[in-house]
Amino acid sequence: MSDIPGPAVPAVAERLRNALLDIDYTSTGIRDRLGSTAARALARDELVPALRATGGEEPLGLLLRLWWLGESVPAGPLRTALPLDELTDAGLIRPDSSGDTIRATLQLIPWDTTDGRPAFVVADHSARPGQAPPGPDHVVRAGAASASLRDLLVPGPVDRALDLGTGCGVQALHLAERAGQVCATDVNKRALRLAEWTFALSGVDRAHTRAGSLYEPVAAEQFDLIAANPPFVITPERAHYSYRESDLPGDEVCAQIVRSAPAHLTDGGWCQLLANWLHVDGEDWRDRVGDWVSGTACSGWVVQRDVQDPAEYVELWLRDSCEVGTPEYTRRYDAWLDYFERRGVKGIGYGWISLRKDSAADATVRIEELRHDVEQPVGHYLPDVVDGAMTAHRLTDAALLSAHVALAPGVVEERVGVPGAADPEQILLRQRGGLRRAAQVGTVEAALAGVCDGTMPVGPLLDAIAELTGQEASALRESTPETLRGLITEGFFRVAR
Repeated sequence: MSDIPGPAVPAVAERLRNALLDIDYTSTGIRDRLGSTAARALARDELVPALRATGGEEPLGLLLRLWWLGESVPAGPLRTALPLDELTDAGLIRPDSSGDTIRATLQLIPWDTTDGRPAFVVADHSARPGQAPPGPDHVVRAGAASASLRDLLVPGPVDRALDLGTGCGVQALHLAERAGQVCATDVNKRALRLAEWTFALSGVDRAHTRAGSLYEPVAAEQFDLIAANPPFVITPERAHYSYRESDLPGDEVCAQIVRSAPAHLTDGGWCQLLANWLHVDGEDWRDRVGDWVSGTACSGWVVQRDVQDPAEYVELWLRDSCEVGTPEYTRRYDAWLDYFERRGVKGIGYGWISLRKDSAADATVRIEELRHDVEQPVGHYLPDVVDGAMTAHRLTDAALLSAHVALAPGVVEERVGVPGAADPEQILLRQRGGLRRAAQVGTVEAALAGVCDGTMPVGPLLDAIAELTGQEASALRESTPETLRGLITEGFFRVAR
């Protein structure tokens, strides 16, 4: 088991925070100090360019080597800037026997918050090739997945938020921007201690921690916003690493979080998480995840962002724990593939799940795949995505023909065809922002896109289009609602009233 640092002492945390800010140990300061090449390499977790760029005894370079790169640095040049004795007592740094050099026991990196406040995240240094694999209570640092969940969160404000499986505490920082009170839970007590240092160094006083698995620490409580980057890695063995794996079989940890979410949400509250799910032979993944959300009385959105085949998946997570080249590598690789083969697993999906507790009998969750880049942060327009799908789901054909519909902002039309031809081969509606979807439409839908501004009902507009094109108005009224409903669901049109 790794060492557990001492409790976060507010006075020590404040002194360290002020020192870091004075030396400009911030995301911007580090990028400026390193230059573009070394900064981009560091973002890829390649340390050599940053090591080359931070020689000497200049304070910012020393902090980079100490807190981010995990190198020993001379204590003398930092003695007036950092409270070295207090940091040693807290277990955050460890001097050598002579006291001339110090090494950080943890990684402390700047993190960008959406409201611009300087923040710092405390975690373990990443295991590197040739080093021992991480310990079972390893606390992984904030990374790409953390940023993905951050950008997925709805804006708020809310009264209470829950960070389920907080790890280093990074999502609690973002929840604290939205919520009056944040509860951060984790089964790993060492992670909770590191999260408390993250909060203290980031000046966040509205977050508190509780120990326990999943919803156990908040069994009788409800929240307006739940965020989770859970230990969703699907493995045949009991959890090796608590930050990425649970003791639940297959993708059951994600299923349980989803199924139990409504009991812990206030009316209108959101549960948002990153997840893995199995693609099993003979089963549509949409049906699998759909079973998780059915009966929750929630509206929402499930998006598959990527799919890996079993071998790719195993290699990813064996690299993550630096097991490549170790004696265990072949044995674990083989056992993992055998597990997937026995279960008929053909792939593993990765994506987002966002649920809103509507307590409505007709609530529906849209489940789809989106592999392309979308506008970030998604959370800013995610409620509109869910509202659009729910509105379309509830509209009967008659109600849709009576509705006032408008083309959504940012939608443009593209026509593809041979130059000089009378008619285009394709007409596309394309979203310039948001989900950046494209939809092939017919001449009727294109005509609606040109005239729908929310001032007239759809039915009379279709009658006018029928007259101009020589079609039967009754036929258009019968055939168009289904197509238009899909375009509303996908955000090309909005119901104005």
